[in-house]
Amino acid sequence: MAGPPGGRSASNSWTLCSCAGADVQAARQAPAPALTQPTSNLPAGLMVWLLALLLGIQPVTTDLYLPALPALASSLGAPMAHAQLTLSALLLAFGGSQLVWGPLSDRFGRRPVLLCGLTAYTLASAAAASSAMAPTMALLIVWRVLQGAAMGAVVMSARAMVRDVYAPTEGARVMSRGLTGLGVLACISAPLGGLLSELYDWRAALGALAVFGAACWTLVALRFEETLRHKNLAALRPAVLLATWRGILKNPTFLAFSALSAASYGGLFTFLATSSFVFIGVLGLSKAQYGAVMFFNSLFYIAGTYLCRRLLPRWGVAKSVAVAAGFSLVGGTTMGVLVWCGVHTLWAILLPQLLFMVGHGIHQPCGQTGAVGPFPQAAGAASAVNGFLMMAVAFGVGSWLGQHMDGSVRPLAYGVWLSSVLIALTAWTLVQKYGEPERV
Repeated sequence: MAGPPGGRSASNSWTLCSCAGADVQAARQAPAPALTQPTSNLPAGLMVWLLALLLGIQPVTTDLYLPALPALASSLGAPMAHAQLTLSALLLAFGGSQLVWGPLSDRFGRRPVLLCGLTAYTLASAAAASSAMAPTMALLIVWRVLQGAAMGAVVMSARAMVRDVYAPTEGARVMSRGLTGLGVLACISAPLGGLLSELYDWRAALGALAVFGAACWTLVALRFEETLRHKNLAALRPAVLLATWRGILKNPTFLAFSALSAASYGGLFTFLATSSFVFIGVLGLSKAQYGAVMFFNSLFYIAGTYLCRRLLPRWGVAKSVAVAAGFSLVGGTTMGVLVWCGVHTLWAILLPQLLFMVGHGIHQPCGQTGAVGPFPQAAGAASAVNGFLMMAVAFGVGSWLGQHMDGSVRPLAYGVWLSSVLIALTAWTLVQKYGEPERV
């Protein structure tokens, strides 16, 4: 469903002319009416559980095998840069696929896209875990790309169904609850991945992803009700699709919140892509100790999502994001300055990173829901473009890191520092100008 039941005035609708030979109008958007009640029969508790699991598929897919990344490279006889490609290629496919899944979900609904994506994800995960199906680094990367493309269907649909059911400000609060659950999954994933790789090998961590995918598929098949009541029958027409994307990319509110979420995710991805090599290879931690580092990283992210729920009713989206940018900037700058001064220790990296993660826990629910907010009739497409932009930034960061990993902590620290500066600039300028709730 794309909004409250019943008619919607022309000023609050998407006007798309798709007749042959006619000019295609850019998608119009206006504030959706405030919703005091969710527009879905899904119980609120079930919605939060679904959000936690479906959004959580992303950190589970990345974090579960991070402790095994050095062992993976050694086992397959590949350099560090190729091992990192299993992560950056997955995220590129994840981002790009959303541009396809978004319009498909606007046309056919969230449920069929979710079931299709979870089926493909489970099969690709099982193949990646098999030594027969993925005996080389090249084949492993292929399966990870397919896994990422399937994951795009799941995460995009989860973000879109929040906009189907809730107005933007309430959606940010619901999203923060779902992302708290995501944080719990992330807390568990890295220690579990370290344990599995210690007890068995790195393929066991990938095999666990197939189990998780099958469990999510079962829950969606048995309990999930379609949230998109009014499907867009023209969503897949090329002219309409181009007009929709053009309208999304021209919207300043979308651009402000997408820049915020992309900058914040870029900092997180810098940490994810380099942390196993830095903490295990450079600082000498064991896999279990590294799992504990990731646990605390996720724990402070959960604290950020909790703080987000406390800040939103009192200060609103724009001021909450401004406060969060302070956490991000202090954390990133402290880390960068300490490393620049030659302090290359566990605590010089970890403690500032924890501050950064508190800010990240506020930026993500506000950024993701804020970007989709202006588009109640095209929530799938808007969620897809937002997701694509975040993953494009992550892929760019991963490519840069692959070329600049020098066996020190500097690439990690300087990457997070740069990200924190970009977050602060975006949060204190663009979001303050274009991100007020009444504009969404």
